[in-house]
Amino acid sequence: MNKGKELTFTIPQKRPFNNVYQFKITLLDTHPPVWRRIQVPESYTFYDLHVAIQNAMGWLDCHLHCFEKRDTKTKHWGEYLVRIDCPFAVEEFAEEENTLYTTETPITQFFKKPNDKIYYTYDFGDNWEHQIVLEKILPKRSVKYPLCLEGKLACPPEDCGSIPGYYDCIEVFKNKNDKELLEWMGDWDPNSFDPKEVVFEDPKKRFEESWEG
Repeated sequence: MNKGKELTFTIPQKRPFNNVYQFKITLLDTHPPVWRRIQVPESYTFYDLHVAIQNAMGWLDCHLHCFEKRDTKTKHWGEYLVRIDCPFAVEEFAEEENTLYTTETPITQFFKKPNDKIYYTYDFGDNWEHQIVLEKILPKRSVKYPLCLEGKLACPPEDCGSIPGYYDCIEVFKNKNDKELLEWMGDWDPNSFDPKEVVFEDPKKRFEESWEG
């Protein structure tokens, strides 16, 4: 761990909140864009938000991730003002400056008003970059949060080789010209997404399972 520091984790359901944050999540460099619109409690940490993004997008959470607050002049991964890292990469980035950790950083620390944005990168090999934009701050309703309101298209298959591999998968899906890749893709359909089918997991349970694994 980071110089002997023990990272904290609090249970999302135990944190009171009055407002919800509505985010639009867009997977960068996808055309047409793969995107989701979700609502989460203002009491969320970035780790809670990470789990909600994974569930809404359809990722399997089998790689490292991070959030980055970037200068408005750059959109490039690694060029950040502040990096909010996953707890499983603590040793790797222990010496990095301006590094926080998702389990102990509230989303309210960086999302103050509509149009505030942060970048979320999943899988440092394929480097799936997402732009996270705060659209609205709304009073909570008598519903269970988080919510996935809408979105378009399925996220790429895991480990497909980043954006070029994603487009290869789409081409093969259309033309059925690569039996081996078709078999590897399984029942993946690039056009398939239904917000009603999104199941949000308990961040605490996900954290414990990831740590044990």
